[in-house]
Amino acid sequence: MSALHALLHRAMAQSQGWIGFDRFMAMALYAPGMGYYSGGLPKLGSTPQGGSDFVTAPELSPWFGRTLARSVAEALTVSGTDQVWEFGAGTGALAHQLLSTLGSRVRRYTIVDLSGDLQARQRVTLQAYGHQVQWVSELPEQFSGVVVGNEVLDAMPVQLLWRGQGVWHERGVTTAPDGGFAWGDRPTELRPPLAIEGEHDYLTEIHTQAEAFVHTLAERLTAGAVFLLDYGFPEREYYHPQRHMGTVMCHRLHRADPDPLSDVGDKDITAHVNFTGIALAAQAAGLQVLGYTSQAHFLINSGLLEPLASAPLPERTMAQKLITEHEMGELFKVIALGVGEPWEPLGFARGDRSHTL
Repeated sequence: MSALHALLHRAMAQSQGWIGFDRFMAMALYAPGMGYYSGGLPKLGSTPQGGSDFVTAPELSPWFGRTLARSVAEALTVSGTDQVWEFGAGTGALAHQLLSTLGSRVRRYTIVDLSGDLQARQRVTLQAYGHQVQWVSELPEQFSGVVVGNEVLDAMPVQLLWRGQGVWHERGVTTAPDGGFAWGDRPTELRPPLAIEGEHDYLTEIHTQAEAFVHTLAERLTAGAVFLLDYGFPEREYYHPQRHMGTVMCHRLHRADPDPLSDVGDKDITAHVNFTGIALAAQAAGLQVLGYTSQAHFLINSGLLEPLASAPLPERTMAQKLITEHEMGELFKVIALGVGEPWEPLGFARGDRSHTL
């Protein structure tokens, strides 16, 4: 039995044999020295041959960060700030793309990342920008600047809710007879934010931690803007009656599977984002929703296509995956939040979907 498995079983034993899935997911991903993001696995990369499990937009094409930089620069100008804060910086590829494009426009680039292993990779990637980059493990009580989070919200632990025979339960994890992990359901007063039509069995998630994260950002950000990019839906789509198996998914060696109870600690666990919940959490804490749209619309509005016209064919091919509907273009969304008076970021000039939230 691995140290992580032993830790999880002890946690269950100390909690009457059951822990909520949010706690299980948090430990599986982030337990110090044992969780998926704390270990030495490659995690991010373009192919499974290198041992990586998934690829994100900055690893797919440098044009992702170069294009996002235009919107970041605009936000820095509008807010009168000169700092960028990135959460969950992965390999450091996005930071490198932003810094190489923005140059001296950014006085300080701060990375907030809990993974010591990924921090080490980031330091190698960003060694040319050592005078601009710093790492912190938590936010200060007050800060200003432009916040960027690419595929951060989907890695935040979620609670699972299961409606079986008309009764709502919180789905958690117990010890299986063979010493592994098994599902366990307990009646709960928790409910999805929308009533689910029909009487069929239904599994879904609620995103308490992601919404609390946005609330904290809103409370501490004194000037600036926030850009969050991730896969997900507005509330009405997220809790559609036909989405009855939830969105939790695992990734290993560039293959997806729906079983977070197997290979625990050796694969990523994610859930799609309810962007309506993110918007409401931000507004409740005083931020403005500046825009919400698909990644394709956002990048095209931000000027992706013009420089691509003269780029080499391999670069154009990879960059197209950022905006193609069946790749990242439609499933991935972008939401922008701002402090103070609302303004219209260029990334939402056409195709803004804020009205769908």
